[in-house]
Amino acid sequence: MTSAARRTFVASFLGWTLDAFDFFLVIVVVPHLAHDLGRSVIDVLFAVTLTLALRPVGALLFGWFSDRYGRRTPLMIDIALYSVLELLTAFSPNFTVFLVLRALFGIAMGGEWGIGAALAMESLPPQRRGLFSGILQEGYAVGYLLANLALWLLYDRIGWRGMFVVGALPAFLIFFIRASVSESPAWLAQQHERLAHGGDVLVTTLKRHWPLVIYGMLFMAAFNFMSHGTQDIYATFLTKQHGFSPALVGQLGSVTAIGAILGGVIFGALSQRFGRRICIVIAALLGLIAIPLWAFGSTIALLALGGFLMQFMVQGAWGIIPAHLNEIAPSLARGTFPGFVYQLGNLIASPTSQIIAALAATRFAFPNGSPDYGHAMATFMLLIFAAVIVMTILGNAIRPERREDVF
Repeated sequence: MTSAARRTFVASFLGWTLDAFDFFLVIVVVPHLAHDLGRSVIDVLFAVTLTLALRPVGALLFGWFSDRYGRRTPLMIDIALYSVLELLTAFSPNFTVFLVLRALFGIAMGGEWGIGAALAMESLPPQRRGLFSGILQEGYAVGYLLANLALWLLYDRIGWRGMFVVGALPAFLIFFIRASVSESPAWLAQQHERLAHGGDVLVTTLKRHWPLVIYGMLFMAAFNFMSHGTQDIYATFLTKQHGFSPALVGQLGSVTAIGAILGGVIFGALSQRFGRRICIVIAALLGLIAIPLWAFGSTIALLALGGFLMQFMVQGAWGIIPAHLNEIAPSLARGTFPGFVYQLGNLIASPTSQIIAALAATRFAFPNGSPDYGHAMATFMLLIFAAVIVMTILGNAIRPERREDVF
């Protein structure tokens, strides 16, 4: 890798890490937000649903911008936007303002992944994509780790509002991108081809590849159900069902995040040798096996082990996604296609935490009426892992793997 490629990758990784950190700051304090804002857990989880549902808007807007004008400038604008919105969240005077800010944050969050992944993958040699895809995607898990560390170390001192102030720090990344990151060489090389099309190539490209767009949306819906189904309700599960303190919940969340980081890097590297889809299927099958320990561990140690193994497999599969989506994407819409189908899948999966919370409070409630999050999570994920396996296998008929292609 050249020094320019390394700087580009670092910027893309940090952009996604800090974006995820800002998102997960809400996830780890859901019970505390509910208490302070005078709302139920399900009400507060609607803010998470709203954030996820609006991510496709950001993916489309910023993706179009990046395909037309380059990757670098849209990335800086996006990072500035989500940092400001995170800061404003700290000063929410009521639940309505909180919801509006999280909706706007969803638009900003939706824009970052597609641009950052395209910029990183277009700057890497083909033989390095698997490993660095795993590292890049696990910026999400690093963000989750940072949010749990903030819960563990900062919540008792500064509360959730202070944590959101800390969440504005990603804005400083803009200075690094402006000073150190060059424009994507692949985007620059395709300028003549864009001009030859005589205008905006996005609509033309997506029309020509509509079966791939539909498949990508459903494929990523299964993936987003998988990640949000194992992460977004987890802190609430530990707080409400097990009665753990914020510090202990933060510690356990940190353990699961470490498993996620390791899984993403290892499976990403393995996918370069054995194939993207086969490694995704293996990770999902192993995730199925981890469900009982993850949802029904009877001690803190078993819950930690179950969480570690679950996130190792879930994010192991996810670690392959940045490379895989960029490889199957139409070349002239690489800034838009991966992020857009990813976030359309997020739109479909956006009610995940509310679905699990509702199941826990109704279908799987304990005899005393309290929610049984463990059984709800286990049942939900049994179905989702099966869906991931089926959708991955079906992909062979839509678009072959292209992991050796040069962009």
